[in-house]
Amino acid sequence: MDPVTRVPGPIGQRALLITTLAVPLTGWTLHALTLHRRLAAERRDPLTGAQRRAAFERRAQRLLARHRQDALLCLVDLDHFKGLNDTHGHAAGDAALAATGERLARWAGPHGVVGRLGGDEFAAATRVGDGAIEQHLQALVDALHEPVPTDAGPVAVAASVGAAVPDYLGIHALPALMRGADVSMYRTKHSGHYGWAEIEDLQTPTVNGRRQGRPGTALERAA
Repeated sequence: MDPVTRVPGPIGQRALLITTLAVPLTGWTLHALTLHRRLAAERRDPLTGAQRRAAFERRAQRLLARHRQDALLCLVDLDHFKGLNDTHGHAAGDAALAATGERLARWAGPHGVVGRLGGDEFAAATRVGDGAIEQHLQALVDALHEPVPTDAGPVAVAASVGAAVPDYLGIHALPALMRGADVSMYRTKHSGHYGWAEIEDLQTPTVNGRRQGRPGTALERAA
């Protein structure tokens, strides 16, 4: 018998059986990996690497529930983003968005989560050390105001940051914290001084989760 095709005794038979079973298992493994990668891609924004809204909300809620005493939620809105696109082109705008996602991820750290809520709006949830909230926020503001390198040279960017501190507010429900951070962000946008949400900010009326009267709400679009 040809030594290449010979299957000697029980050991060779077992090897042949394992090989035969491995073929379909390998196919299923590849299929499962493909599905996993596809699902992961659907959860992430390809430009910024941030989680899409639904995935962000799930992960952020878990983080806030587990770490009530040292968690921090931030909303970020790039300032004058339309003007940046109009002046420098959409490639520069995309570079600014990608840089914002990368800077937020670096700031949030491996145990935090970053989401792109839509357009030039982002959110991030992370943990901070005792008494380090102000320093952590300042570090985020500084990072978001660094010029963005583009093919045409560095482009100046700015962002408004609003924050909600679960331990300070005495709540950990994500919708209420998002509402407070949203109000805080627009207060920052108008005053130029960042801060965090107060108890009364949680009572601000919202439309589809956005502060009533804020640009982009359903009422304003209808008007």
